[in-house]
Amino acid sequence: MTNVLTLRMDTGSQEFFEHMRQTYYPPGRNQIGAHLTLFHTLPDTLEVCSVLREITTTQACFEMNVTGLRSLGRGVAYTCQSPDLLELHGALAGRFAYDLNAQDKQRFKPHVVIQNKATPEVARALLDRLQRNFHALEVQGLGLDLWHYLGGPWELAQSFPFSG
Repeated sequence: MTNVLTLRMDTGSQEFFEHMRQTYYPPGRNQIGAHLTLFHTLPDTLEVCSVLREITTTQACFEMNVTGLRSLGRGVAYTCQSPDLLELHGALAGRFAYDLNAQDKQRFKPHVVIQNKATPEVARALLDRLQRNFHALEVQGLGLDLWHYLGGPWELAQSFPFSG
């Protein structure tokens, strides 16, 4: 079994992204909640949990700016910027270097997907509409969530709140 690691966001931001995802994700294709993925495939080991516990005990909560929207070709995502998030991701990538797949070794571009698996035309129309009314948002990063990937849906395995 593999695990997915996501950033836990403040309740208001999570609810906003979840509402957007429920509104714009094609019906029947949305199997998971809104999320910001840090790593797509981590092994299901005690060592991974130990590293996450160690890092989150010294990591303080931090602010992240939602700065725009981006096309995914067949979907739309909100783009996010935070020096603290990039530093955290880099530290985790260093600790998990031997376990990362090709996708997780690519340059990290933080984002929250609100539409995917749509037609390119529908995705382009949504991107255009949302860009016209875009307002920057501030999100608070509160911790890390480790999920079991179940071939489509996810199951929460463990949460690691920032306590630094």
